[in-house]
Amino acid sequence: MKIRIISAAIMIPFFFVVLFVLPPGYLTLVLSAINVIAAYELLRATKISKNRSVLVYSMITAGLVPMAVYLGSIPVTASSGPHSVMLLVTLLLSIFFIFISLLVIEAVLTMKSKKAIERGTQLKFRQIPIALAAGMMIPYMLSTLISLKSVHHGHMLVLLPVVATVFTDSGAYFTGITLGKTKPFPTISPNKTAEGYIGGTIAGIIGMLLYGLLLSSTTPLTVIFPVLILYGVLGAIMTELGDLVFSLIKRKCEIKDYGKLIPGHGGALDRFDSMIFCGPTLYLLVVLIPAFIIS
Repeated sequence: MKIRIISAAIMIPFFFVVLFVLPPGYLTLVLSAINVIAAYELLRATKISKNRSVLVYSMITAGLVPMAVYLGSIPVTASSGPHSVMLLVTLLLSIFFIFISLLVIEAVLTMKSKKAIERGTQLKFRQIPIALAAGMMIPYMLSTLISLKSVHHGHMLVLLPVVATVFTDSGAYFTGITLGKTKPFPTISPNKTAEGYIGGTIAGIIGMLLYGLLLSSTTPLTVIFPVLILYGVLGAIMTELGDLVFSLIKRKCEIKDYGKLIPGHGGALDRFDSMIFCGPTLYLLVVLIPAFIIS
């Protein structure tokens, strides 16, 4: 527990500065590094990392995705906005096409290779979606933080997923250890309880409302609190879903943690699993159902 607290004491100020203070370019570099490590962790957990070519392709792609999102998310004028969107789509499609082509070629080359079969480095076609998740899907979902930071007043809104995940995780933990009895997914996450999920959702809503009060009193933003409640509910649900999904993967792969990147917390996927679903959800909500209006 002591190591966990020390790690958190170092990480929280660092990520706060990257998210809130520094320009989006710095967040891009940090997310690129996190995505590269996360890709390695997922492929190692699923044993696909034995194929070094697939591992390298996936890690390189995972590092490039945030850069593509950054280039497509740089604030532009209304007249040039579509060009930015087209740039983002073009970059992501290009990365995807090259990546999937390399994976398919690797699968074909190792299909009947005796050496690959003996060494366990054969890439089977059913493993390609896992490699795509490691190299493209997870990196893009995390990279929505860059998109969120790049919107108007994004340096304040980018903390929304952080508030949602921190309050939800904390609420679920403390509610679970004090009131938890019902275990809805014992084979996936035996320590998680229904009471904990409910407590986490309530805590997520409270955290979102508190952050809304802070922004309304210290910034020129007008906060629509009923919409913010929706942010809290969906943010909490997606936080818990992310944790559950990656717990399922760990159980299937028979591992305790994805890695040892952060002492006391595990690997990158152990620490950022909740953000993978929460980040895109809150970005879409901010764009489609704004809860913050400039006064």
